[in-house]
Amino acid sequence: MDPTTAATLGGIAGLALGGVAMVAVRLSDRSAAAEVAAPPAPPLPPGVGDVIAVLRSSGIVVDSSDRVVNNSPAAVAHGLVRGHELVHPELLHLARAVRRDGVIREVEMALQKGMGDGRLVVAARVAPLGADHVLLLVEDRSKAARVEEIRRDFLANVSHELKTPVGGISLLAEAVLDAHDDPEAVARFARRISVESDRLTRLVKEIVELSRLQGADVIKDPALVDVGRCARDATDRSRLIADEHRIELVTALDDGCEVWGDAELVTTAISNLVGNAIAYSDSGTRVGVMVRRGRPGVVDVTVTDQGLGIAPEEQRRIFERFYRVDTARSRATGGTGLGLAIVKHVADNHGGNVSVWSEPGRGSTFTIELPAANASGSIEPAEPPEPAELPEPAEPPEPLEAAEPAGPSTYAAPPRDTDASPSVRA
Repeated sequence: MDPTTAATLGGIAGLALGGVAMVAVRLSDRSAAAEVAAPPAPPLPPGVGDVIAVLRSSGIVVDSSDRVVNNSPAAVAHGLVRGHELVHPELLHLARAVRRDGVIREVEMALQKGMGDGRLVVAARVAPLGADHVLLLVEDRSKAARVEEIRRDFLANVSHELKTPVGGISLLAEAVLDAHDDPEAVARFARRISVESDRLTRLVKEIVELSRLQGADVIKDPALVDVGRCARDATDRSRLIADEHRIELVTALDDGCEVWGDAELVTTAISNLVGNAIAYSDSGTRVGVMVRRGRPGVVDVTVTDQGLGIAPEEQRRIFERFYRVDTARSRATGGTGLGLAIVKHVADNHGGNVSVWSEPGRGSTFTIELPAANASGSIEPAEPPEPAELPEPAEPPEPLEAAEPAGPSTYAAPPRDTDASPSVRA
């Protein structure tokens, strides 16, 4: 290779190396500039992460760019945090306001729960955390809000129910005064006052009973209860009214069906079911009461009638306080709308449950299941119950054929809560 060619090639190689070196230098400068423009996020104050991790409520820490840098597990479980973002704009606005002026804020608000129409009622306390972070403590108040709503509804219902007999007694008393010179009218009005007074007494008694059942430690000293004897006492209490309506009461009570609890409460629950069955049955029909061993570890109390039946859409609500399927008939029979609510709470307080099978025109079957006192081992899960057959009387009159339903549809009573809302068919 001649000297000229070698020099030319050497120059080209030098230019190429110089270009590569220049590109490398420029890339290095850009990387350094980027590092200067985005400094590392300031660390959290010592111990904050440990405290956040053990909070039962929702604890969230956001930095100056509204990015979630730490949160408690509850914040994710309640849907307040997704990844490194606050889900609800209401909380984000609070955090920005606190960052702007440094003033601690406490707010109660309703946040959207998921994608539906549900609402999460929360109490939020937002405060600055050092110079670069904001702390949000969010407590779920949804249960307390539901309890308060139920309390308001209960008071409104009680006021409405008390107003009817009290108003009736007041009007009848005025009528007695106006008819003081007519003995027959006075006697008629006096009988009406007695009826309204009995209704008022029964309503107040059941309100007090229901309030007691909803309290804690209702059964403080459980005793051995013979459920068959309770059912016999309950039917004896209702036999007179059943005879007046020409309704036959028949029983089938197995021996040895015992539970731990309160005998008077169990008797009251069965009595309420029997009274309901009589009130919603026509003359010439039969009401059956059965106590037997159900599935292993369970005592079943079944009350069956041949009455009006309950529509499927009503069955989910009949255990609510003051709920009535047939308002006119219920008032005519003196029902308060609390009977089935009391049954539900008695079952709950004894560790059991109550369910209903019914079809319009084919009658109803209410079943209370209670844990047996001498149960051994675990209780097997319940199977969908079949409508109970009416027990045969000792000397049956004209037998009544209860129509066989096409297929049972059973609804368990709502769990105690409460939470529950208002209750009944009684």
